[in-house]
Amino acid sequence: MRPDQALRWWKEVCLSQVTDRHPDLTLRQMTILLTIYLDPPPHTVRGLAARLGVTKPVITRALDTMGAMGLVDRRRDESDLRNVVIMRTVAGSLYLEQFADTILAVRQELHP
Repeated sequence: MRPDQALRWWKEVCLSQVTDRHPDLTLRQMTILLTIYLDPPPHTVRGLAARLGVTKPVITRALDTMGAMGLVDRRRDESDLRNVVIMRTVAGSLYLEQFADTILAVRQELHP
């Protein structure tokens, strides 16, 4: 795939996301969400911040937004109350499943 083809493909995926009824996540929010769902748990605010090279407030703001959308949930770690464990949700799983379907559909349209 050439760079211009990759950019066209990504543009179509992004266009589909902003014109669809699904939540419109920032790249940072999407990266955090994908990390939570694709990397093995447990996930904590502190761990996500370290993994992604950002501050804990950055993670917290993104989780606030995604939590309001029902894509993630947070709970105190019972073994260490200083930690907040990030939990996957059914809504978050469905969101990413539909996002993956969108990626595959755009790929099929551009490269049948």
